Amino acid sequence: MIARNQLIELLFVIAPQSLLLDIAGSAEAFRLANLHRERRGLPPRFRLRFCGPTAIAPTSVGLALTGLEPLPEKLTRPTWVVLVGQPSAHANIVTPEIAATAQWLNQTLHNALLAEDPPHRLVTICSGALLAARAGLLAARRCTTHHELLSMLRTLAPKAQVVDNRVFVVDGPIASSAGITAGIDLALHLIAEECGEALAASVAEDMVVYMRRSSRDPELSPFLVHRRHLHAAVHRVQDAILDKPEHDWNMAELAAIGIATERHLLRLFMDHAGLSPLRYLQTVRLERARQSLERGVSVTHAAEVAGFRSALQLRRAWTRQWGGSPRDAASAADAGHELEPYAARKPSERPFATG
Repeated sequence: MIARNQLIELLFVIAPQSLLLDIAGSAEAFRLANLHRERRGLPPRFRLRFCGPTAIAPTSVGLALTGLEPLPEKLTRPTWVVLVGQPSAHANIVTPEIAATAQWLNQTLHNALLAEDPPHRLVTICSGALLAARAGLLAARRCTTHHELLSMLRTLAPKAQVVDNRVFVVDGPIASSAGITAGIDLALHLIAEECGEALAASVAEDMVVYMRRSSRDPELSPFLVHRRHLHAAVHRVQDAILDKPEHDWNMAELAAIGIATERHLLRLFMDHAGLSPLRYLQTVRLERARQSLERGVSVTHAAEVAGFRSALQLRRAWTRQWGGSPRDAASAADAGHELEPYAARKPSERPFATG
């Protein structure tokens, strides 16, 4: 596990004919994450590096990237190795550069990714998953790739659990995305894990993209359901809530953050987020509680961490939101089962989705 104050090396592996947007989109997200950390008085979390089997590599649009580092002999620090994709016409061609890169990946990452607590992570974008498969890195992991390449991925990694129709999939140290813009979604998800949801939301706002938090339950997070807007005042209030959901917020405090009257802030939230500020706060708290329960904590502790005044208050909110009780979630986590995705519930079973 990487310590929170430790710099993460982001090593982009770039072969000839790589998709330029696969590189630039996710790299820009991580750059902005460092920028927002700086604005918060925090040290950078990511160090971006770019390497490849050749020092110069033409990209999918014809623009050549120069000055690429050689593939390192070994990874001396905690590293996320990012494999970007190529256009479909090139994805099934094993060039000498691809063969050399696959061999390097196997020698460098294969054993490390099998460790119980691996120091490194593999991130694939689009057909980058095919390169990971050729390197023998996917094993029996869940993974995905561009929809046109799913069959090829199954052929190259017959033991892997290839998942259809997913923006991205995270299984332990291996994170894979469907392609191009999905790589940005995956980057935002990883940033949220390392730097917090509020900071990742700020990055998404800067990039003017919708934030996809999870492939398993794509609408479970308040980010996707309630942040598909560009209103600055509403974003400020949402960021404050996400930073401190345990705070005993009231409308007067939230209105001060939004620089609006309470009535006007309520109207802004209803117009842009689809629910009231306090309903949004409760939705965030419920999600925090759900995450804690999936990690195996008690209902009482989950309520405390999420900002509920008591386990009883959490149980009441949980029943209104999803039915059942938090104890059901705790039991499911103990048994190794996932909760039913929020997006799979009928609208009538999601009372907070429309406010």
